[in-house]
Amino acid sequence: MDEPEGMRTTPLGLVRWIAWAQRKGGEDWVRSRDLTPEQAFVLGYLVQTPGVIQRDIAEMTRTSPASVSSLVQGLERRLLVERRSEDGDERRKRVYATAAGAELVSGFTEAMAEVDDAILAPLTDDEQAQLLALLTTITAQLAPPRR
Repeated sequence: MDEPEGMRTTPLGLVRWIAWAQRKGGEDWVRSRDLTPEQAFVLGYLVQTPGVIQRDIAEMTRTSPASVSSLVQGLERRLLVERRSEDGDERRKRVYATAAGAELVSGFTEAMAEVDDAILAPLTDDEQAQLLALLTTITAQLAPPRR
């Protein structure tokens, strides 16, 4: 696929290019653990929010309950998550990351910090501070991102 027109010549084209490099760094890290980005996201969510129901995962990922069920089953087969009944009610199970699942996604924040450092490496500390100030000015007028 050809590079989109303006990618290297417009400010937001360059921002998209940086975002692409950052995303690729994250995807490479995830793939090195034999996970899809969706699986890694759900594992990370379960580490931060243990014991959610599948409907909560579907809402967080903005996907269908059937897709979440399939994803959770795949993670369960790999012993990365487990479902537990709540008070003996087999219809309402809560999902938890296992220790192996939590270990698999641990270090993601640090890995992404390394990607960020590599992307910003050509800039001096002063230039990074200027970039931060400019981007802060721009984003101050924007609605915050939502999942």
